Amino acid sequence: MSGAGRLSGKPWARRGDMALRVLAAIPLGYAVGSLWAMALARVIPGARSEATVIATLVAFVICAAAAMWAFAARSGWRAVWTLALLGAVAGATAWASIEATGRL
Repeated sequence: MSGAGRLSGKPWARRGDMALRVLAAIPLGYAVGSLWAMALARVIPGARSEATVIATLVAFVICAAAAMWAFAARSGWRAVWTLALLGAVAGATAWASIEATGRL
């Protein structure tokens, strides 16, 4: 049974699922993209300015992919938890890089 079929008789459930997807797509997708930009800018070799530009361009793709994933996931909760996990991985990578090098 498709995801739409499971929620067909419950309008409040459909609205809640859509609200979770919008929450995952817009603010959480932006946060995931920003965290990955920060993490990638620290680990990409080369000049800091070039690494920052490359990481920012990659973050635009990540942000768009996160928004698409939020509406393609089986449920709103799966979208939220998946994107939160991806953001946590990026945040941990950036934090570990800051701890290792000692500079922001």
